[in-house]
Amino acid sequence: MANAYWIAFYKSIKNPDALAAYAKLAPAAIQAHGGKFLVRGMPSKTYELGLNQRVVVIEFPSVEKAIAAHDSPGYQAALKVLGDGVERDMRITEGFTP
Repeated sequence: MANAYWIAFYKSIKNPDALAAYAKLAPAAIQAHGGKFLVRGMPSKTYELGLNQRVVVIEFPSVEKAIAAHDSPGYQAALKVLGDGVERDMRITEGFTP
């Protein structure tokens, strides 16, 4: 079974306090489903149409675990705290084994 990845690109952070509150709640819900943070911060360099905004990459053991983490009550509570404090593009994608 291939690993899966949450990839989030933040387009804007409208409410840093809401993001900080979300950041206190979200990791426990993510880690409870096997999520491991690989990237969390600002890009070192951007190209093409990339925005110089926060990027987060989280690895999961499977797509099913990644979806379960997102849909879990704990993560949904973190999203509720976040509200409309950020605008981001988030995707779950399956990795591959060459």
